[in-house]
This record gives sequence, C-alpha cells and structure tokens, in this order.
Amino acid sequence: MSKSYDVIFENNKKWVESKNAENPAFFQELAKTQNPEFLYIGCSDSRVTAEEMMGMQPGEVFITRNIANVVNTLDMSSTAVIQYAVEHLKVNHIIVCGHYNCGGVKAAMSSQDLGLMNPWLRTIRDVYRLHQAELDSIEDEDKRYDRLVELNVQEQCINVIKMACVQERYILEEYPVVHGWVFDLRTGKIIDLEIDFEKILKDIQKIYNLTDSDWVMSRKKK
Repeated sequence: MSKSYDVIFENNKKWVESKNAENPAFFQELAKTQNPEFLYIGCSDSRVTAEEMMGMQPGEVFITRNIANVVNTLDMSSTAVIQYAVEHLKVNHIIVCGHYNCGGVKAAMSSQDLGLMNPWLRTIRDVYRLHQAELDSIEDEDKRYDRLVELNVQEQCINVIKMACVQERYILEEYPVVHGWVFDLRTGKIIDLEIDFEKILKDIQKIYNLTDSDWVMSRKKK
C-alpha cells in the first residue's frame, strides 16, 4: 500500500486528536444530528474544498459536487440532495459555486467527442447556446472561458429555482435564498456574482411556476 494512502490515516488521527483537545465532546455532539444552514452545490475539482474556503466546520454545510456544478433535474443524485436539504434539513441558503479554470466548462467549449461525458457536458453547451451572442463577442478566449463559468453558475441557480420543493417552501417561508458564486483559484477569493434573479425570474415565472401562488425568489438574507 502506498505511503500517500497511509498518510490519510495518520492525518485523520492527528485531526481527531486536535478536535478532542479543543473540545472533548466534539465527536459526541457531531454524531447526534446535523443542522446546516447552507446547501453547497459545487464542482468535483480536487482543488476546491467547500468547508475550508468558507471557513466552516463539520455539520455547518450540506454538500453535493459533480463535474462543473451542474443541476440537471434528470440527475437523481443532485435533485435528491436538494429536496432533502430544502424539505428536511430546512437550509436557508442554497449556493451554486463554480470556479475559474474549470475543466468541465473548458471541455464543453471544445469541439470533440468525449464519449460518456457528452450528455453531461451538453447542459453546459446549452448555456453557451443561450448566451452565444454575449460569449462570441468576447475576443479574448480566457475571458470568454471565465464568463462561461459565471453564466453556467447563473443557469444552474435558475435550475434550482425551477424545482417544486424550492418554490413551495419559499412561498411559505421566503427561504431558501439561492446564491451564485465563483471561486477564483488564482486569488483564493469567493466572488458573489450578485445575480439579479428577480429580473430573470420575472420573465420566466409563467413557464416554470409549479404552484398556484405568485412567487418571486428575492434576495432576502438572514
């Protein structure tokens, strides 16, 4: 067995010791329940670690990750996570976080057959199609790449809001609030894209409304 594998267990031992030194009851309390305020939907990229960059502790963030932080309603994994977080954990904030230099987004910009990846990347290609005029007007390829990362986050946020469980709870409680972020690997900073969802949803609400109520996903913050 490789040393790089063995070191994981050594690191775990040190982590347990440090947590117990800080709080002898830490693991007993952790085992009881979870009460996260945030659902984080991010990319599987190994360079992006949600809790660490957010400064959060175990139990504070419910997390799902996949290639290029895609929210596809045909993906039972992500939709199950969202529904569980919204209906049972009662999270107040749903964060879709992309990152610059995303390999999935880069692959979706290329003209090549990627086999089993094609159906997944098609969701990102559709984002490009929806915003083609804006993206094609950006001459610098790196800046176009960055902008597609941002627009992908925006469209995945909208996909979250299209879900019935999100709409129904929002009508009752004005939560959860959806946020679009990008993590800049070059600086280590989280960027809130401050997407104007009210404006976007005003145009599409009639199409995606799954309730009898007039709902608007506000930017209310707790």
